[in-house]
Amino acid sequence: MNERILQLLSGDAKDLAQLRGEIVTEKSIDIALLFEKTNKEESLRLFRLLPKNMSADIFALISADIQQSIVEGLTDNEISLITNELFVDDLVDFIEELPPIVVTRVLNSVDVDKRLIVNEILRYPKDSAGSVMTTEFIQLPDNHTVRQAMYDIRETGMDKETIYTCYVVDPDSRLIGQVNADTLIHADPHQLIIEVMDGNVLSVSTSDDREVVVGLFSRYGLIAVPVVDNEGLLVGIVTIDDVMHIIDEETTEDFEKMAALNPSDDPYFKTGVFKQARNRIGWLMLLMLSDTINGSVIASYENSLAVLPILVAFIPMLMGAGGNASAQASTVIIRGLALDEITFKDLAKVIWKEVRVGLACGFTLGLANFIRIFLMNGRDAVLSLVVTSSLLLGIVFAKTLGCLLPIGAKKLRLDPAVMAAPILTTIVDFATLIIYFLVAKLVYHI
Repeated sequence: MNERILQLLSGDAKDLAQLRGEIVTEKSIDIALLFEKTNKEESLRLFRLLPKNMSADIFALISADIQQSIVEGLTDNEISLITNELFVDDLVDFIEELPPIVVTRVLNSVDVDKRLIVNEILRYPKDSAGSVMTTEFIQLPDNHTVRQAMYDIRETGMDKETIYTCYVVDPDSRLIGQVNADTLIHADPHQLIIEVMDGNVLSVSTSDDREVVVGLFSRYGLIAVPVVDNEGLLVGIVTIDDVMHIIDEETTEDFEKMAALNPSDDPYFKTGVFKQARNRIGWLMLLMLSDTINGSVIASYENSLAVLPILVAFIPMLMGAGGNASAQASTVIIRGLALDEITFKDLAKVIWKEVRVGLACGFTLGLANFIRIFLMNGRDAVLSLVVTSSLLLGIVFAKTLGCLLPIGAKKLRLDPAVMAAPILTTIVDFATLIIYFLVAKLVYHI
């Protein structure tokens, strides 16, 4: 069906009526994905063919660069029709991606009341709950009856992001509870809202980090959470679709940081070569310079290696094992920190556990290597012991550091992902070499 729509879109004007008929049978998300396959002219033509009751929903699902392309081709009146139909949080997301000259034009097309709300949300810190909330929700006075509440929902519900969960406020607009739609449906129409509401309501502050919001959704299985200001006044809600978007952004950012990349919001094929290089070259330069330390360590033991050159053959294996061990530990710990399973108070318990895990892994790998080196290197038990001991100590150190750095970073309010693979591996490589050469010198007296 999508291919059929694309064919009609590139056809003659006489096909437009048929095209409009095809569009109304498709789901909004499928139509939004079609825009990715169109050029600028086709995107604008397709958008203008959308029924008014679908245009805002589909616009919110389109990627930011295509949104900007469409807006640049629309009249001020057409922009006004879109922006005033968008939910506030979707409008804020859209505006944040626009260049300043286009932002001015878009904001001028928004109703005055809505513009004030948008400007207020834009003032919140980028990663705060306030920056991702919407102000379109059902708010019920505590002195209303169930009948009055149902009337309010029917009158205003079409313009709200969700009507399943409604929030109850006192006369000063302070959040005091919540009530679900199914509760209202089954309640006595003459009961007061305050009598049927759940007073044990979870909420977040406008200044809370958005990761706190994600944690609440994950732990309690929420579909929405209210947002209050410093005085406890209800100012907005965060819905599950916003949280899914946050999770996607945070996961992408963590993956990029763990791979020594500067985070970027742009899709791969829409990011230029020089921008890709700029995102990578800083970390590559830092890691390259830090790796020169390892070369200095090897050079400082040049005399020892000259006496026993066979030691060089095992350096890659030892460094690789240490790097892999540290990456395993840091990945598990970063996940635990993200899910609030691990806190700084657990540091001693985590280190003790990782030391034991390191010993178990080290003994197992060490035994396999002892046998391999013994059989393949003239049954030299001393050499096998040196390499095996270094492997065991290196893995224990790597596991310990792999849990210590992310937890320490979290305590210092840094992103634990920054302490993942690249930096951690560089430190572990350095430590592994030191351990290896110290053990060799101790055993061989070289």
